[in-house]
Amino acid sequence: MSNPDKIPPARAMAVEDLTPFEARLEHGDLAAEIAAHDVRYHQQDAPTISDGDYDRLRQRLLAIEAHFPELRSVVAVAVGAKPSEKFAKVKHRVPMLSLANVFSDDEAGDFLDRIRRYLDLDPQAPVALTAEPKIDGLSCSLRYEDGKLVVAATRGDGEEGEDVTLNVRTIKDIPQVLVGSVPAILEVRGEIYMRKDDFAALNQRQEAEGKPVFANPRNAAAGSLRQLDSAITADRPLRFFAYAWGEISEPLPSMSQSGMVEAFGRFGFVTNPLMKRCDTLTDLLAHYRMIEVQRSSLAYDIDGVVYKVDDLALQRRLGFIARSPRWATAHKFPAEQATTSVTAIDIQVGRTGVLTPVARLEPVTVGGVVVSNATLHNEEEIARKDVRICDTVVVQRAGDVIPQVVSVVLEQRKADSIAYDFPKTCPVCGSHAVREADAAGKEDKARRCTGGLVCPAQAVERLRHFVARDAMDIKGFGERQIEAFYRDGLVTRPQDIFTLETRDTGSLKKLKNREGWGETSVRNLFAAIAARRNVTLHRFIFALGIRHVGESTAKLLARHFGTLDALRETALAAREPDSEARKTLTAIDGIGPVMAEALVDFFTEEHNSQAVAELLTYLTLQPPEVVASQSPVSGKTLVFTGALERMSRDEAKSMAERLGAKVSGSVSKKTDLVVAGPGAGSKLADARKHGVEVITEDEWFTLIG
Repeated sequence: MSNPDKIPPARAMAVEDLTPFEARLEHGDLAAEIAAHDVRYHQQDAPTISDGDYDRLRQRLLAIEAHFPELRSVVAVAVGAKPSEKFAKVKHRVPMLSLANVFSDDEAGDFLDRIRRYLDLDPQAPVALTAEPKIDGLSCSLRYEDGKLVVAATRGDGEEGEDVTLNVRTIKDIPQVLVGSVPAILEVRGEIYMRKDDFAALNQRQEAEGKPVFANPRNAAAGSLRQLDSAITADRPLRFFAYAWGEISEPLPSMSQSGMVEAFGRFGFVTNPLMKRCDTLTDLLAHYRMIEVQRSSLAYDIDGVVYKVDDLALQRRLGFIARSPRWATAHKFPAEQATTSVTAIDIQVGRTGVLTPVARLEPVTVGGVVVSNATLHNEEEIARKDVRICDTVVVQRAGDVIPQVVSVVLEQRKADSIAYDFPKTCPVCGSHAVREADAAGKEDKARRCTGGLVCPAQAVERLRHFVARDAMDIKGFGERQIEAFYRDGLVTRPQDIFTLETRDTGSLKKLKNREGWGETSVRNLFAAIAARRNVTLHRFIFALGIRHVGESTAKLLARHFGTLDALRETALAAREPDSEARKTLTAIDGIGPVMAEALVDFFTEEHNSQAVAELLTYLTLQPPEVVASQSPVSGKTLVFTGALERMSRDEAKSMAERLGAKVSGSVSKKTDLVVAGPGAGSKLADARKHGVEVITEDEWFTLIG
């Protein structure tokens, strides 16, 4: 975030208390923030937040997407960041994905239950897993051909990494030539890290030589590996643990995760001695506790324990979701608490008008990170906890994206302390701030500014969403620039962005003469705006800010309809709930009745139509890309019905989507194919009514080869 002291107000609210509009707006902020942190962490080796805080950002994003599935986004499934331009690129033959996280014993149990459900196993069926420390280092892939190291690459964005072969050759833990009989092609993956004692010695040496010191061993390891001069890397004490693999020309004899890692040891790699095969959840959690107890005494930093299904055949069946394998997860260690005092309570106003109280704190270190502010959530929460200025409070970094006040230490409260009086007017525009009530008279937890568009806090945020990375992605339009342009009347609506250059040409007050600007920066801004006059359809749909429509839903709509006109015409024709157009919308997998209603509401509003029409006078919308064009079912709409016998329903859907098909939950005249198993009912009847081709599960496998 550009201002570390500004806390996005909606994040202080429980996800279930967010309105769909608030969820969409917060989701956009989170997605942009996570993407920026990915670049700082994976590409620049200069993270600005801790791993725990980053995990909580993702946890909040995923929680919102779970509660509002229409918001599912590319950022939530993105891996790493694009490789740096400083290095040659290496295309990973097998993608290097990341891991999902769990944060409690119950969530670890849920992970195991999901595996059983996906595989259609009995709820009590044994599933063996491995457990090993999650090393806090830098992922690396090593490619061996005929037993010799030929290429080493960083994870990068998961599809393409940086070529660091020369630097990796200097690491003693990594063999140049493998021992014994190995496949002709073998990619071994693992973690490059730095021991704590080596890190301390390196920082002492850096300080003695007047050079910058490193913040932590992970940064030191990443910075050391990604040096342009391999001699510098050779002088750094880097180490490597092997724990995974990518491309293999021929399968190894082992049929288990643990067996593969044992084979790595025989080939000459260093593997982690704390890796253990566990047959039950009880054993798994016991090993987690043992590693947690040993955490502080280990020679290297870890931030959790990684669980993986041991049986490789089950791993292949489980497969992957977009960002991570279904058969693995990371069980993160819990956060810490600390005590400090409240110096002030500030009110921040979000772009939906929500007033959020934020406690300003005497800086205190919590889990290795300095905390100077914490959320107080809302008016009710302040009253319930009775938080007052000058109180001593307990704060923690767990569960929420930002630190939170857990409780007040009443024994240390001052005698003249007075209860906090929550403001009844907006601190930004002075409008009334009210708590709305529902039909039953129950008040909303949030107090909102009634100023609407006259409130700068809300108008600016709407513009920020339009130009955001996942929306129009207009570089040079940061928060400060938008605020300044809005304040000076240069840009008050999205349409104004595309007339800015013309207006600047005829203005006596040139943009280049403004503070912080110059000819180059203005030229770059106008070029960025011009570049977005040709924009992909899904970006434009997302940028419109339609209620409930997140980035992933925008892509879904773009792929399904192909043009904005087709989407708009369907939405206009879907005014009546029982219309064929409404059925077309709700038949799209991922588009439910609520989202369909939101699309109808947006496109039937005259002012929205005018705004879109005006924007389209400046823009050319590009059609969506075709996915998996070589597949027999690419671009087709499928429905699975009945009891599938060779695969679970989730496996079937994943398979079809990988092949570029769209999977719908209901049959309509636009359905291309129905795959029917035993017990197929009304959907089979609908297929016959609409003349849709129906095939069996065996015929499905024959079709896709």
